[in-house]
Amino acid sequence: MIAPTLNYLSCPDAAGSHRMAYWQWGNPSSAHVVVCAHGLSRQGRDFDVLAQALCEKAAKLPGGIRVVCPDVVGRGESDWLADPMGYQIPCYAADMLAMLGQLHAQAPITTLDWVGTSMGGLIGMVVSGQPALPLPVPVRKLVLNDVGPALEYSALLRIGTYLGQAGHFNTVEDAADAMWAISSGFGPHTPDQWLALSLHMVRPVSQNESRLRMHYDPAIAVPFKQTTEESTLQGEAILWQLYDNIQAKTLLVRGKNSDLLSPETAQAMGQRGPHARLVEFEGVGHAPTLIAGDQLAVVAGFLLD
Repeated sequence: MIAPTLNYLSCPDAAGSHRMAYWQWGNPSSAHVVVCAHGLSRQGRDFDVLAQALCEKAAKLPGGIRVVCPDVVGRGESDWLADPMGYQIPCYAADMLAMLGQLHAQAPITTLDWVGTSMGGLIGMVVSGQPALPLPVPVRKLVLNDVGPALEYSALLRIGTYLGQAGHFNTVEDAADAMWAISSGFGPHTPDQWLALSLHMVRPVSQNESRLRMHYDPAIAVPFKQTTEESTLQGEAILWQLYDNIQAKTLLVRGKNSDLLSPETAQAMGQRGPHARLVEFEGVGHAPTLIAGDQLAVVAGFLLD
């Protein structure tokens, strides 16, 4: 089984700088880069199964593929910010531009694709929907995983009830059980699949303790919990403008039971902007984890066929 390499870059912020981590799979000199950006409280290793599938499928192609899965700042192996108000989409998008600049300097990028789950999809819309941004090349194909310009406020309130409630756990299995209690919308998973997704979600509380904590900075909840219904609607207008500017070929993946991305918004996304092709998965809410065979086939097929 192939494994990723862990890489870092320094990104500027209001307090000076922070270090962002990213996991890289496949051929590090490939000109075809796929960025996989995770959800709000998740981290880059969520995409292990998809990254391996893409690398295997692209092995027959000239140059192969480079799959890059960042740990958005405040998560995973990345630094925590001194100012929690930096935990917002503009900062995240700026970090992605810096990362792409570093990747392009290491090996020129000629094809750029983006897979974004929830928050990662919003970052992808910002990156793809502003033609003047200093990208190595424009985004060619965009996968939006259960997210769109309009977000259901009731789902944001649901997420806010647990975000930042990090807690401590005696074992990975205990943590996995606690995460499943708030993540059943991800849809059916075998115990082994869920444990594999959970392994990278926890860290030791300290060097001298065996107990575990969640991987992310609890302060990522600070700006999120200041969101109001009014500010959500204001952000929606901006996001629709970005969406309408997207030139990339776009696939919209939706859990049929999603409470964050409504059927009406999904339908509208197919009728305007890049006219996203919609694929829905039965028995899944927010958000598909892209590890089930049918989900993998749709996303990998879209990116590589």
